Amino acid sequence: IFVGIPGMEKSHIWISIPVCVMYSAVLLGNLVLLVTIVKERSLHEPMYIFLCMLAVCDLLLSTATVPKTLGVLWSLSTQISFSGCLAQMFSIYFIFVAESAILLAMAFDRYIAICDPLRYTVILTRSVVRKVGAAALIRSFCIMFPAIFLLKRLPYCGHNVMPHTYCEHIGVARLACADISVNIWYGVAAAFLSAGLDAISITISYALIFRCLWGLPSPRASPRALHTCGSHLCVIAMFYTPAFFSFLAHRFGQHVPQHVLISLANLYVVVPPMLNPIIYGVRTRQIRKHVAQLL
Repeated sequence: IFVGIPGMEKSHIWISIPVCVMYSAVLLGNLVLLVTIVKERSLHEPMYIFLCMLAVCDLLLSTATVPKTLGVLWSLSTQISFSGCLAQMFSIYFIFVAESAILLAMAFDRYIAICDPLRYTVILTRSVVRKVGAAALIRSFCIMFPAIFLLKRLPYCGHNVMPHTYCEHIGVARLACADISVNIWYGVAAAFLSAGLDAISITISYALIFRCLWGLPSPRASPRALHTCGSHLCVIAMFYTPAFFSFLAHRFGQHVPQHVLISLANLYVVVPPMLNPIIYGVRTRQIRKHVAQLL
């Protein structure tokens, strides 16, 4: 049984309004971006294919959480079965880990485009892009599938009220009447092996990009390739900053108010997916041009 945001029950209706508006913007923005890239053959390049993957992840992440969140905030559907809860939890983290891998792939794409542009089309072929997408899905599955069994092995004693609007790993584990240390440390390990390593690799990629540019009298990368780095860095900041803060606060921040954590968790699944297509649409001339034609 979900109780929504603790201490803010009287404001649920008002909170639901911006959540509903942002979710509508997520659907509209990412669908327009997908249709534009799919229809326009000149955008069938690795950078835009990765952007398509990112848009699909954003749509799935929001859709896995926001409809249930709105049901809770509107007091229409505050219950979920245990199996449904596990399925929702798995979907959220599966998509999150896959999206992190796609952001890493986009960083590698920018590295090749700027530091080795003459071999760009040789290295990042369509076959390689497909393999990267498949590897992201396989890694996500392998990392998150054990979490289901870690939750199912716990004994539950009837306490089934969760102060949240959707299911997450530690929130479900805390309903058990047993020690959940294994779940906590598995969550830490899974986060490090996925988003943690991805963030480190992205940092290394951009360090190499800036070193490459710094050592040249004039940048040999095209202005377009360099310009998209700014868009990618904005998306990375929006993706990792709230995610790591929420992750660390849930596990180690005992003094952070619960309503702050849950509000941040709700914003996290709508704000970055809403802003990602806007950032790329505004900052990328090719996308902006073809979206205008489509509309």
